[in-house]
Amino acid sequence: MKIERPLKEYKLPKVLSKEEVFAIIENTANIKHRCIVELLYSAGLRRAELLNLKIADISSSRMVIRIDAGKGKKDRYSLLSQGVLNNLRAYFKQWRPKKYLFEGPEGRQYSGTSVESIVKNSAKKANINRSVSPHMLRHSFATHLLENGTDIRNIQVLLGHNSQRLLRFIHTWQLTLLIRLKTC
Repeated sequence: MKIERPLKEYKLPKVLSKEEVFAIIENTANIKHRCIVELLYSAGLRRAELLNLKIADISSSRMVIRIDAGKGKKDRYSLLSQGVLNNLRAYFKQWRPKKYLFEGPEGRQYSGTSVESIVKNSAKKANINRSVSPHMLRHSFATHLLENGTDIRNIQVLLGHNSQRLLRFIHTWQLTLLIRLKTC
């Protein structure tokens, strides 16, 4: 007897426009919170990857961020922009983290719910009238790179994706593009 598996549902990724991302960043006044939002977007980090960052993971000489044991226990590097680096320096001078780049009370690792709240509150201040999550910033990072002509293999490396996941992302991005073209 053969049992059929139900088809796996693939949903289009939820993506913010560049203007919405910049509005969220601009509406994040606290320097620590601003650095969190900027890193989620500009480096395409997952929330857990952001929370696990240590001070030594930021390489200002090479302008990269080392992500140790990301999803699937894979190490990788991502981008570090000069603007984010400047804000990280200001944040470091003010907050003086000891172990993790972002620490809560008593030097403990910052919490995922705090990151979620930061993103949601900043989106609300930016008058974005839909639910925004940290992962949407990651999807937006990848989509904006793709829209700007970045080679798909480079995006794959930056995100730490395997080829199957990337193909699904490309497929959903192409569908989104077709939908946009049909509604114009």
